[in-house]
Amino acid sequence: MQLEEDMAIKKIKSATTLLIGTGCLFGLWALASLIGGLSQVNWQVTELVRQYLVASGMIQPIHTMVDFYTHIKGIEYIICVSFFVAFPIFFQYVNKQKTNTTAATESKRIKVHTV
Repeated sequence: MQLEEDMAIKKIKSATTLLIGTGCLFGLWALASLIGGLSQVNWQVTELVRQYLVASGMIQPIHTMVDFYTHIKGIEYIICVSFFVAFPIFFQYVNKQKTNTTAATESKRIKVHTV
């Protein structure tokens, strides 16, 4: 019984060591990639981020006025939809019915105004 437990512990330790080693290798590879990319863009972090966003399609170059206008209209529609969702919620919050409650203390009754 003890031998089986020792074998199980050794397997767990070797699996943990393998996972940690693999993680360290991936971390070193990522660090080397980051340092290599930064050295290619003259150590400018923002330029590296911009190139990444362009390469992944998150930022698209705007070549014509129609492209620019389409981009701005898309942002405008997102703002409008968020306003149409947020305004009724805010309106309900602002126009809650106010109620009066009373709280008794030792010798006096105090009127408390709550929202």
